Amino acid sequence: MVKAFVEIHLKKGVADPEGSNTLKALKLLGFENATDVKSAKLFEIDLEEEDKAKAKGILEEMCNRLLANPVIHDYQIRFE
Repeated sequence: MVKAFVEIHLKKGVADPEGSNTLKALKLLGFENATDVKSAKLFEIDLEEEDKAKAKGILEEMCNRLLANPVIHDYQIRFE
């Protein structure tokens, strides 16, 4: 079994309203030194697969079919 972490984030140039609103809230709370906030999603996925190459292929298919929108998202896969 492998444990994988899949991080989904917006591509460069795509508006990030969640990040922008979080930055505004931080500034309102007095954190003036905050200059930018980017949002991302992190999925922790356990797979019953011993071969990391096969596991990566399965995870990429998950990203392409459900977890990420390839038009606006990039993703990174890492293993524990």
